[in-house]
Amino acid sequence: MTETYRLAFPNHPNTPYTHVSYGLPFVEACVKHVTQTFNSQRTYIIGSTSLSKQTANVKNLEEALARTGRHAGTWIGIRPHTPFDDLIPIIKDMRAKNADLLVTLGGGSLIDGAKIIIYALANGVQTLEDLYAILELSETDSGAPAKYLRDRSNIGNPPTVPMVFIPTTLSGGEYSRYGGGTDPRSHAKTIMTHPKMYASLIILDPGLCLTTTPDWVWLSTGVRAIDHAVEGRCMLTCPPEIEGEAEKALGLLIPNLLKTNPKNKDKFPEAERIEAALQCQLAVNYVLVMLLYSPQILLAGGSHGIGHQLGPLGGIGHGQTSCILLPAVLKYNKRVNGDRQEKVKNVIWESDPVVRELLKEAGLDETSSDASDALDVVFRALGMPRTLSEVGVGHDKFAVLADNSVKDPCCVVNPISLEKPEQVMEILEMVA
Repeated sequence: MTETYRLAFPNHPNTPYTHVSYGLPFVEACVKHVTQTFNSQRTYIIGSTSLSKQTANVKNLEEALARTGRHAGTWIGIRPHTPFDDLIPIIKDMRAKNADLLVTLGGGSLIDGAKIIIYALANGVQTLEDLYAILELSETDSGAPAKYLRDRSNIGNPPTVPMVFIPTTLSGGEYSRYGGGTDPRSHAKTIMTHPKMYASLIILDPGLCLTTTPDWVWLSTGVRAIDHAVEGRCMLTCPPEIEGEAEKALGLLIPNLLKTNPKNKDKFPEAERIEAALQCQLAVNYVLVMLLYSPQILLAGGSHGIGHQLGPLGGIGHGQTSCILLPAVLKYNKRVNGDRQEKVKNVIWESDPVVRELLKEAGLDETSSDASDALDVVFRALGMPRTLSEVGVGHDKFAVLADNSVKDPCCVVNPISLEKPEQVMEILEMVA
């Protein structure tokens, strides 16, 4: 097997230092780069709870690093939506062990947590109160689009511990310099950013994902990646450099997600399904070039913004929030970005003959239907939830959810800016 090792975003302005590796099993790739690229002496692992309990993957990585004499310690698990109180014991353990490299093996909650952890390590955080202090609103946040974004580019010490992410989902947080965590007191999510919160390396192993990631997590985070592509492409401020990447990603994601759907397991050889999984992972890489343009241009919308707050409030994975919200948000926005949505619809219909047949079998007409209709069919074919009631969120939570959502940066920059709770309530009623 040969490795591809390259910059994550070649040939783009503001390209960060992040590299991507694929082609080698994740353990082999990780050991290679720990020893050769980073020359780490004290590598610290944060492994997912499920991978640790149900597979040998975390143990295999630990043992491989231990054989090199460079394994400092391992922490198992960060709860969904990255509660701030989960991070304090990890910060203390890493500081005690003088870790010089942080590796995560698992999903988005670990990745979000890692970014906050390395900033906290550089800025003397010892307690939960210390963490709250570095997340307090500051004068430099006054220009931020909303209350829940903390830009720490010029505040405090820059992070110094490099990060290696081995993602097992398609949520895409591994490519950004944004780390989101949840305040356990209010269940509201705060997003922080710093130019040194990019990963140094992302290791892609599609075989690991197909054999260990729960089907609903893989598919729903794939929908999250679709959400990135669609909301990015439909933004009124979307730079031309992003339009092509978003369309390329969307054209790869939909047919290849359908191939990796376990319902279709008997239709495709294992090697073809692994290749399809890799294409999904690469599509996530392509579309998240949009993050190089933020925070100057925030490229997202209401599905992301409401979803950020729905997730922790309702205990729902981010991918599932996209399954529920994205088609409704498109319907809501259509009066101002219908031309952009038409481009999205065309990409979906032209992505693969199997997709076209799926849409026709659902009764859609290519001329009279829209992007929202096509995505609804795809999400249902993937077996994803399409209403709030399906995930146990009732009207009793709508008011709090609407209030939290209008403070989210992504709602503020929705093509129709969501500044009033009643606007969010209208979207929630569409998917009640």
